[in-house]
Amino acid sequence: MWEEVVMDIVVERCAGLDVHRDTVVATVRIPPDTSGRKCRGQHTQTFATTTAGITALGDWLAEHRVTRAGMESTGVYWKPVYYLLEDQLEVWLINAEHLHNVPGRKTDVADSAWIAQMVEHGLVRPSFVPPPPIRALRDLTRHRRTLVEERTRVVQRLEKVMQDAGIKLTSVASALLTKSGRAMLEALLAGQTDPDILAELARGRLRSKIPALREALAGRFRTEHHGLLVAQMLAHIDFLETAIAELDTSLDKATAPFQAMLKRVCTIPGVSVRTAIMLLAECGADMTVFHTAAHLASWAGICPGNNTSGGKSRTGRTRHGSVALRTALTEAAHAAARTKGTYLAAHHAHIRGRRGQPKAIGATRHDLLIAYWHVVHDNADYADLGPDWAQRRRSSEYRTRRLLHQLEQLGHTVTIGPAT
Repeated sequence: MWEEVVMDIVVERCAGLDVHRDTVVATVRIPPDTSGRKCRGQHTQTFATTTAGITALGDWLAEHRVTRAGMESTGVYWKPVYYLLEDQLEVWLINAEHLHNVPGRKTDVADSAWIAQMVEHGLVRPSFVPPPPIRALRDLTRHRRTLVEERTRVVQRLEKVMQDAGIKLTSVASALLTKSGRAMLEALLAGQTDPDILAELARGRLRSKIPALREALAGRFRTEHHGLLVAQMLAHIDFLETAIAELDTSLDKATAPFQAMLKRVCTIPGVSVRTAIMLLAECGADMTVFHTAAHLASWAGICPGNNTSGGKSRTGRTRHGSVALRTALTEAAHAAARTKGTYLAAHHAHIRGRRGQPKAIGATRHDLLIAYWHVVHDNADYADLGPDWAQRRRSSEYRTRRLLHQLEQLGHTVTIGPAT
């Protein structure tokens, strides 16, 4: 198959891969042969996504001396193809939103040819794929996040069962699964339903609420019904806690080479050790991949998008980024907003007063990610700007005009002069 060259060629020998669960359709674009043709050659072939099939794909690409391959995939099907080919040639994982083809030409063969042409003419950019150690760390942190969220869901279901049984323990205690709460649940499973005896199992500061506990624990807990559900949920929670503890041990070993960097990241207000590990797993330790901090924020989908037409700026939605990264930054943003005497807390309060809590958390997320880039890139601890930084950065003339405007809005006529 031959086509005329109508655009500048950036990559002489390239390939486009349309990856699916069971197959990968590959199209290579190569220079004209020695027959005198002036058009570039194009060859398409389909391979299986098994290890043998991907190895055959690599041999086929090597036969055509391909130097760069771009791939587009749904979900995680790109991973085995990428991992087996990355040591052989330059592989680009391309965002599917950047590869919209002409409507009416949606086939696997057409998609692979379109990807090859886009790579050939330099019309797409590769997505960020971290090195193998960071990829392994990312798998551990994301699995841990899944287990923590599952534990939260089980605790919520346990609370619903207790409400169904008329046990109002959370109306008195701060949480259901404290040491006192767990002891009371174990007693209920053992068949003890006397609220006086159950209330005496309270520990610590909860003992001051024993009268309220007696009233809250007087329910209709049935061992054959509620007991079965509670026992299974508690066993599930124990299993999840054991699995999370095992993952924490593995994470400590995996992050041993990055301990110095993690300590510096933890100097950012609101960032705990687990949050720092999540940031490392999602963004990596090499900030040269992102030319500036703004590039990192744009890649992560933490900054607003650009939507300008006809000289008018419209609302720009943030692009979709890593859900795990956004969740970690949101938790850190809430923690940073509660700190005292820091720039992050002051900036959060300033935005919240003008635009509300969600926008303020979004701005704090952005501040935290920018700080992470500078801490890792500059190999330095976090330097707080101070809660009054917004005022200090403004010029005296600007502050003077602003104060004059406020006084005039109040109905005053003000005349100013130089200080004597």
